[in-house]
Amino acid sequence: QVQLAESGGGLVQTGGSLRLSCAASGQSFSTYSMAWFRQAPGKEREFVSAVRWGDTNTYYGDSVKGRFAMSRDNAKNTVYLQLDSLKPEDTAVYYCAVNRNRLITSSIRRIESYSSWGQGAQVTVSS
Repeated sequence: QVQLAESGGGLVQTGGSLRLSCAASGQSFSTYSMAWFRQAPGKEREFVSAVRWGDTNTYYGDSVKGRFAMSRDNAKNTVYLQLDSLKPEDTAVYYCAVNRNRLITSSIRRIESYSSWGQGAQVTVSS
């Protein structure tokens, strides 16, 4: 099973920025499908962003498109999520997730497509 370790959460003011990191174990990281989800108090877990092997596209949820950017560094077995122009409604626990295979497009945004999850990183945006 792939182990994931997130870092980089914190408290920031509206309009500020943060960068989250997620380091993964395993020797075939470059072939993994990686994603970020978030969950605010009292709400369901929500898709934020994803990348997959062999695909130059990065997928985003509608609420973060144009403000967040996901990237991966295969040499470091790490994915990043750059959060810019943060709003109070971005406050949530952010989770990194992985599927060891290349997901089909229709599965990329689905929670059940991912087999391993990180412990979560708290992001709090003050107004």
